[in-house]
Amino acid sequence: MEFETIVFYALAVATVIPAFGVMMAKDIVRVAFWLLASLSGVAGLFIMLDADFLGVTQVLVYIGGILVLILFGIMMTHRDPVLVSADDDRRRSPFTGLLVSLMTFGALMGVILGTGWNVSGGLANGKLSGEPTAAPLGKALLTDYVLPFEIVSVLLLVVLCGAAYIARRGKDEEASNA
Repeated sequence: MEFETIVFYALAVATVIPAFGVMMAKDIVRVAFWLLASLSGVAGLFIMLDADFLGVTQVLVYIGGILVLILFGIMMTHRDPVLVSADDDRRRSPFTGLLVSLMTFGALMGVILGTGWNVSGGLANGKLSGEPTAAPLGKALLTDYVLPFEIVSVLLLVVLCGAAYIARRGKDEEASNA
């Protein structure tokens, strides 16, 4: 067995096993740390596939940004939004979760099987090209796709402002009720 194959299987295990930990953990702090391990495995897979831009983006945005945001949100609110109290009558049915999972799986399989994959495009003599991907992506984003890029950036800014407004409004309502 080649070294690359061993590394791939190790990264696959390092992605899938923590994903099961995310699903099974009841404490949101443990969920965040399991998610850290799973996202690290995904970043390793991206880097192994010569998608250096996606690998670094995975580390910076998801591991460095989203997970830190989740952990700070937990620490700032002092409550666990995952655990359902015993007197809560709105319990979820496992059949609903299974149905949603099967529908998501079906949609993903439809997309995967319906996509015309160009398997030989990045391969040279059976190996990946090894060329960096950041330069072509940057050129494409700032030339051909500059309008969608700017629309998404404005949309993210509006969402951020809306989240800040909702958070501030909740704090003002708590102060007026006290």
